[in-house]
Amino acid sequence: MQPGGAPAPSCGGVPRNKVVKRGLSRRSFLVAGLGAGTAALAGWATRPDSVLFNGKILTMGSREREVEALALAGSRVFAIGTSSEMLALAPRRARRVDLGGRRVTPGFNDAHSHPCDSGVALLTQVALEMDSIEAIKAAIHAKAAATAPGGWVVGFLYDDTKTPRSLERSDLDAAAPDHPVVVQHRGGHTAFVNSRALALAGVTESSPDPAHGEYFRGAAGQHNGRVAEKAAEAILTLAVKPPSREDYRRGAALIAKQFASRGITSACEADGNPAILQGYQDARDGGELAGRFYTHIDFAEFEKMSDAGVHTGFGDEWVRVGAVKLFADGSISERTALLSEPYAGLGDYRGISRASRETLYEQARKAYLAGWQIGTHANGDVAIDTILGVYEQLQRESPRRDPRLRIEHCTLVTPELVRRIRAAGVIPLPFAGYVYFHGEKMPYYGEERLKHMFAMRDFLDAGIKAAPGSDYTASPAEPMLWLRSEVTRTDARGRTWGANQRISVEEAIRCSTVNGAYASFEEGIKGTLEPGQLADLVVWDHDLLTMDPASFLTVKPERTMLGGRWVFEA
Repeated sequence: MQPGGAPAPSCGGVPRNKVVKRGLSRRSFLVAGLGAGTAALAGWATRPDSVLFNGKILTMGSREREVEALALAGSRVFAIGTSSEMLALAPRRARRVDLGGRRVTPGFNDAHSHPCDSGVALLTQVALEMDSIEAIKAAIHAKAAATAPGGWVVGFLYDDTKTPRSLERSDLDAAAPDHPVVVQHRGGHTAFVNSRALALAGVTESSPDPAHGEYFRGAAGQHNGRVAEKAAEAILTLAVKPPSREDYRRGAALIAKQFASRGITSACEADGNPAILQGYQDARDGGELAGRFYTHIDFAEFEKMSDAGVHTGFGDEWVRVGAVKLFADGSISERTALLSEPYAGLGDYRGISRASRETLYEQARKAYLAGWQIGTHANGDVAIDTILGVYEQLQRESPRRDPRLRIEHCTLVTPELVRRIRAAGVIPLPFAGYVYFHGEKMPYYGEERLKHMFAMRDFLDAGIKAAPGSDYTASPAEPMLWLRSEVTRTDARGRTWGANQRISVEEAIRCSTVNGAYASFEEGIKGTLEPGQLADLVVWDHDLLTMDPASFLTVKPERTMLGGRWVFEA
């Protein structure tokens, strides 16, 4: 049994003091009795108010890997040990929860996703997670029938490799001839539009591609309706009405509830703004936020926040300001990531740059010198090399203690890039579930490249604290799908991609709990089930450590606890 203290209050920032770990052995604590325990725990609690016992609790802690029971006090873990020890600590009025031998883990952390915007989209747009072009057309037609003539019809969650062929401009023209239509790919970097949408955006057949964007064309040289990066952003800006404060509150509350039902208790909002931050705060203040959110801020909003004295770490254990978000290239699922060698089967096409090195350096330098963490989206090896060089330059010019610079996704690496990432103390945030969920796209990269993509084994072997994420909506926010992908490296059809990058089940859980907390400077309050840490945990209906990893998708949470309170029960 390990008693311990709580972290120092954050006062709106990242806690500076880690959890106090008292050096009492189990034997000495039991012999000393409650007098010693009370002294060790004085300052935040003297007795637990609940006990979870008769479980298989994977703590992810440094001292006790697995225990039978937890004693909780308020929102924190009070002590850990055997069932008899913890029950002996509990006063008469304490809650006692028999776990029935179930496996328990810390709550999962989706270290890179887009929860709030996704929640708003679920409330306001047409979900097109369908495998039939005809079904998609029917859904768009129905939405158009309920929309005033000339009004935009906006769809999301579409994936062009999950349908027999890709959506085309002609499909959307037929589905909604009197409305402009834009359908965003679930990856977030491309979209599919009809003729009315192109016309409203002022795009003609002779329009050149915008800088850092592309209008794709068919064999005859005409627009086929697919637009990427800056070209997609311009049309989406026309189509999507800015959400209201109430939209953001409802979206944050909805997605947090969904995440909790899947065992996710924390997430990084990977491209936020003040309105999204407000949405999370409103949901929290209304008692509707069933999760903790570390919110990156897009560079376009960074200066106004910095001028107000806000930077990385501002907030509390529920909602906290994260990194400044930058973009270096495109998407893996949409084949726009910037690669050194061409995509297989696409001629000499190598992807799209989102910014020059000069722009990335100037943006990163402003944020870095203002004391912010930086998180740069970089998928391809060319983009990773570029932003890693920027980070190295910043640290040479203006050394800073523990900046925890992040490379969001960091997909295709080389041994030399891994070495440099380790030397610079950079945190990579790879896609957790892409091998399984996006397996049909892997042939565009090929077997040899896949040996160096989503390189969890290489990162862990190098001592790098990689923290994976779903990038939801780009792939499902489903921890069991993540484990299935990382542990087996097989796709939904059973094909193996990059078996050399497999990691163990326990390693995968650690990356999505301990490393996720580290990536947001929050390892002092969450990520493990140790005394003083937040009581964020999941009770699973199967034992993740003894079952066949190929069956992970059958596993569901029975209960999810957040800060000592059940927020989901099956």
